Amino acid sequence: MNKIADQRKKVGATQAKLASILGWGPSRIANYEANSRTPKLEDCRAIVSGLKKLGCKCSLDDVFPPTAA
Repeated sequence: MNKIADQRKKVGATQAKLASILGWGPSRIANYEANSRTPKLEDCRAIVSGLKKLGCKCSLDDVFPPTAA
């Protein structure tokens, strides 16, 4: 489970705004947030970078918490 929506909402950004920064369609962000689509590592890094551009102070682990082994 990811925390994209939680981090995005902390800075008051919409899915469309985050998607626009990343050059993606809003439905891609919506699918990731709903866990109906799993982002690749490079996409995860891009999402964190996009959130940071919006003013979010987050890390990869904040947005995509590691799962217990």
